[in-house]
Amino acid sequence: MYESDDLTRRVQELEAENRSLKTAFSNLERSYDITLESLGDALDLKEATTEGHSKRVTAFTIAIARAMGLPREQINTLARGAFLHDIGKIAIPDKILNKPGKLEPDEMTIMKEHPYHGYQVVKKIPFLAEAAEIVYSHHERFDGTGYPRGLRGEQIPLGARIVAVANTLDSITSDLPYRPARSLQGTREEVRIWSGRQFDPEVVAVFLQMPDAIIEGLRREISAQVHS
Repeated sequence: MYESDDLTRRVQELEAENRSLKTAFSNLERSYDITLESLGDALDLKEATTEGHSKRVTAFTIAIARAMGLPREQINTLARGAFLHDIGKIAIPDKILNKPGKLEPDEMTIMKEHPYHGYQVVKKIPFLAEAAEIVYSHHERFDGTGYPRGLRGEQIPLGARIVAVANTLDSITSDLPYRPARSLQGTREEVRIWSGRQFDPEVVAVFLQMPDAIIEGLRREISAQVHS
């Protein structure tokens, strides 16, 4: 009887320790997320012409992922990768990052290094290994003509294939120094044209079916957050 009570007590102690460890890990993850959000805000200050871009790409990524029926945990990973997709631009010189006109070939070569720089930063964070791959791969193209590794098709992480569409959606519907924003309808047509070349056709199909109200509502919501 004594041994049984002793064993029960030990099991309860282990369960309490396990709960404590889970709480500590959850708090650690939250502290990481707060740090990552601060990094994203720092990037917005550096690249002033695209204020709120990372937040909008994250919101669009989550919306597409939900429409695809992906599980919550996977969506959380995708969200982190989406939010950090451009973090490597911190390493890009301001004169290139904020140039109002078209980049010269040598400048474009430097700009194309940002996925690798971002990957090198994010991969060092213990629970962001999958998110780091999204950061590394968000400029890959479905037909293999993207950068930096020339991945094609399902070699590209699903999260990166979703972020590629979300990133283009925000870029085309935003005012940039070298061109005005285009309509959502025009953006949908552009993405449709590049389906199977730049973009994963399955992701494109889901995006094209999403109601305008969802996308426009998310843009308004993020804009309100950014300017509050």
